[in-house]
Amino acid sequence: MAIDVLVVDDNQIMRAALRGILAADERLQVVGEAANGREALALARQLRPAVTLLDHRMPIADGLSVVGELGQHSAVLVLTSSDDPGTIAEMLQRGARGYLVHGEFEPTDLVRAVHEVVGGRGWLSPIAASVAVSMARERPRRQRVDPARGSLTERELEVLELLCQGLSNASIAQQLWLTEKTVKNHLNHIFAKLGVRSRTEAVVRWTAE
Repeated sequence: MAIDVLVVDDNQIMRAALRGILAADERLQVVGEAANGREALALARQLRPAVTLLDHRMPIADGLSVVGELGQHSAVLVLTSSDDPGTIAEMLQRGARGYLVHGEFEPTDLVRAVHEVVGGRGWLSPIAASVAVSMARERPRRQRVDPARGSLTERELEVLELLCQGLSNASIAQQLWLTEKTVKNHLNHIFAKLGVRSRTEAVVRWTAE
């Protein structure tokens, strides 16, 4: 069964380019296009696409103003030239499941990102991942404890905090006086409890809580 995609960008050439990239995967099909946020909301309500590729800077209604409502009808993958940390943080906080910055990804990355967000996971360009880590560092741990996502042990919380700071498994092991194998085991438990499959997804999910 094909995955329906809505493409939202005020640049017609960019929309055509995105259509071409997505056409390379027979599992994906573009079911609609919009040139601004208002059009995007109307089409999302009508078509209920699995994924919406959303630009940020657009006339009438920009991406930031509609990402929250779009997220009620579709998984939102922001695709924009903006690498402003404030914009990235707002998009993620308002419900975007992924954030790709033009120039920081290949066509194959976009196709994979679409599949990842459909599966309930996240996908971030390097700059967006850096912002997500900063958000996680600044948010007090007590605000991030959500029993609905699994009960993390104190040790798992410690590992997750260091993961959100961008530390490698070896560095986490050194700081907590653990073996790397033990750290990997803790990460596997964390991923299972948060419902994610990678380090980046864990940071995004933890930050979004």
